[in-house]
Amino acid sequence: MARVLLTVLALGLTIYAVIDCVQTPDERVRNLPKLAWLALIVIAVWVGPLAWIVAGRPRTTPPWGPMGRRGNPPAGPRGPEDDPDFLRGL
Repeated sequence: MARVLLTVLALGLTIYAVIDCVQTPDERVRNLPKLAWLALIVIAVWVGPLAWIVAGRPRTTPPWGPMGRRGNPPAGPRGPEDDPDFLRGL
């Protein structure tokens, strides 16, 4: 039973890594060319997909931007007393 579970897990991880690698644009792949990553993922069953996830996938930037840089505060009124349209309606 454990062997079947490990086989299914390896197959799922390999399929995930292949699909993720194929869908990644060529210019965003890190450390190796895309074709080399695909070969590594398919040939080295456990090492290939894990290496792709750790070292090959493009890094995603958080939605708030890179760390260490503060963005501008949101524009617009902060409260009702700062909103000219609200004050006109009083």
